[in-house]
Amino acid sequence: MPRKKGGLPYEVHPTPAKGKDGKNIMYVKPARGHKLNMNAVDQFCSRGGYGMREGELSRAFAVFMSAAAELMSMGYRIDTTIGSFAPKLALKREITDANDVKNSDVMLDGVEYNPGKKWSKAIGKWLDDGFRKVETPNVQEIIGDKAHLEKALAECLKRGFTTVRSFAYHANLTMYSARKQLNEWTKGEHPKLMKSRMGQQDIYTEI
Repeated sequence: MPRKKGGLPYEVHPTPAKGKDGKNIMYVKPARGHKLNMNAVDQFCSRGGYGMREGELSRAFAVFMSAAAELMSMGYRIDTTIGSFAPKLALKREITDANDVKNSDVMLDGVEYNPGKKWSKAIGKWLDDGFRKVETPNVQEIIGDKAHLEKALAECLKRGFTTVRSFAYHANLTMYSARKQLNEWTKGEHPKLMKSRMGQQDIYTEI
């Protein structure tokens, strides 16, 4: 897996907000490339001069996840060289009085991850070639490909629900277009999804 030259590839997308000239304000994001699984990263480390034998990284991550999960279940925040991890909690229902909150009302809402400045520093040292603009995916074509959208949604719903960010990633859409499509699936006489609020974000579950 040789290192690609030419800079970090990025795409340009419009936001719903308008600029002073009345046109949509642009934003940039990394271009979608091939997704690497843990085995691929493990092989990269074992063959790329990192001084690791194949399988070592996978085993180390498996041990870390198990140990960190156990510690987080006790309420600890885990601070590591790749950032900090902490359990994120939410209430299953809307409650306005703290005295009314019972143990059964609390749910695990994932893991909070804060990379701090560590990742920026680590990635920055590899960006000698700067950045490279690539062709932006045609959102209208993607939205028109119903089979592609259904497949992306199915992948997201494997964990029981999806968020706008997760669907945008799997469908190769902007956050704006992903939210619009998910909301469309909540409408009509026979909606596909139900929208609800969990913490600071909307979640979509299959009906």
